Amino acid sequence: MLSLDLSAIRSRFPALCRLVNGQPAVFFDGPGGTQVPQTVIDAVVDYLTNRNANDHGAFITSQRTDETISAAHAAIADLLNCDADEVVFGANMTTLAFALSRAIGRDLGSGDEIVVTRLDHDANVGPWRALEERGVVVRTVDVNIADCTLDMDDCAAAINPRTKLAAVGYASNAVGSINDVQTIIDMAHRVGALAFIDAVHYAPHGPIDVRALDCDFLTCSAYKFFAPHVGCLYGKREHLQRLRPYKVRPASDAIPDRWQTGTQNHEGLAGVAAAVAYLAELGAGVDERASAIGNRRAALVAAMTAIKTYERTLSERLIAGLLTIPGLTLYGIGEPERFDLRTPTASFRIEGVAPRAIAAYLGERGIFVWNGNFYAIGLTERLGIESSGGMVRVGLTHYNTVAEIDRLLDALRALSATQTSRR
Repeated sequence: MLSLDLSAIRSRFPALCRLVNGQPAVFFDGPGGTQVPQTVIDAVVDYLTNRNANDHGAFITSQRTDETISAAHAAIADLLNCDADEVVFGANMTTLAFALSRAIGRDLGSGDEIVVTRLDHDANVGPWRALEERGVVVRTVDVNIADCTLDMDDCAAAINPRTKLAAVGYASNAVGSINDVQTIIDMAHRVGALAFIDAVHYAPHGPIDVRALDCDFLTCSAYKFFAPHVGCLYGKREHLQRLRPYKVRPASDAIPDRWQTGTQNHEGLAGVAAAVAYLAELGAGVDERASAIGNRRAALVAAMTAIKTYERTLSERLIAGLLTIPGLTLYGIGEPERFDLRTPTASFRIEGVAPRAIAAYLGERGIFVWNGNFYAIGLTERLGIESSGGMVRVGLTHYNTVAEIDRLLDALRALSATQTSRR
């Protein structure tokens, strides 16, 4: 296994050439949406130029659209290790989760239970809470405040014989904590419940194998792994066939079409296939065996494994530096020996400075970070910081560098020093 060629990677992302006030832009906003390679941009342009039509028509551009759709399904199937007809596309993960919750809710009633967590993005909470109007009981798993990880004892107590579904994130989009999803899936299955995994935040940072996990449903967002705005849902074939989605009458009843409401974002799907191709090329470059056998799934696993290894070095640099800044509070796992339990996403506050003010200060210096609750409102409420602006989030991806991290740390040290001198 070879290391990533960072210079070659960065050259493929045209956005990384942007300047802000004369300085190169630093994109630490990955959890909100990554930048895209030029090949993804080219694929979208090519679709709109040469293939633009609705699907299933008797003419050439429509037939090319059918090919585009099929290619996107096959690409995500290889990324997740499932079959192409088990992949459903939609506007975004939130829309897909609401559609699925409505379908599952048709078979639920008073006294049935669903388990959610305080750590999750609300897209994996709100759609399930909506079923309370049917008499469904929603139980919420607590977090360990000290390191912002799930309380697994509380999770075990929440999942019981009345549980019909457990919804949990693969990793926290707010603080980066990686959950023990395998154990939670096993807990759910032991009581006959379904397991729904929100992998939106985890997908850009490590390999996913839905077959090995044996999860029933898993969602991700192409916009978070170097593609346009497209939501992706994996569902076991047996569930996609058994459940009854809400759809218009003329729509096909075959899977996955019965779950894909209305005309899809075809140019977005062209970009999805191109993003997966980019990752596969990355994998072929770091694993000669994957390249030799021409196996896209093997190449994707190699790419995501190399990305995970590289991003751990970024996490070590970032978090070690953050912890030296006076007045800074880090939320989440901070011990290097536990970094296999986190993604390279770190959130913090600096005493006396509002999170929005920190984000604006950094933005003026060409460093792009997010502030707020990141839709993980259950966590910010539990931490007692929702009413005071939430947190600042730094989200790294494999196109980021150690030099960019050092630039961020220097800016934060200067801000902290200014704040200290005013006290």
